[in-house]
Amino acid sequence: MYSIGDIAKKMDISTSAIRFYDRKGLLPFVERDEAGRRQFKQEDLNFIEVIECLKKSGVPVKDIAHFIRLCMAGDGTLRERYDYLDKEEAMLNDKIADLQDQLDFLRFKKWYYKTSVQAGTEEIHFLPNTRMVDPKTHAEYEEARQQAKDIHDLIDL
Repeated sequence: MYSIGDIAKKMDISTSAIRFYDRKGLLPFVERDEAGRRQFKQEDLNFIEVIECLKKSGVPVKDIAHFIRLCMAGDGTLRERYDYLDKEEAMLNDKIADLQDQLDFLRFKKWYYKTSVQAGTEEIHFLPNTRMVDPKTHAEYEEARQQAKDIHDLIDL
């Protein structure tokens, strides 16, 4: 059996997070000793790992609690659990794609400012006699990005 402190160290999460999970009904499997202290078994670690993964993926606590209840219900919910995780995977893939788009734009802007710093002006990226970015600037960056072996060589000062 493991104490809450043991689990916190082993799983690299705070004891307050574990207590929060318990208050929110995410740890119905955890036993308590005669003094009321939580006593974790080795197999409980898998549940905590699932909870942490879902939490870090942005799943609301109430949905994690529902998933844990499905797990506790046994084999009759296997397909429902699979379908739930399939849906979460699709949503996480969408988030990753959005984050990748944001990262790509941020890297473009770093390149934009790096080349502006090197030239001493950002006017190198403007259409003549305007403060509008020349559309060719994106194409220039994309070409440089395609040829770069390491993106950081391209964007870092």
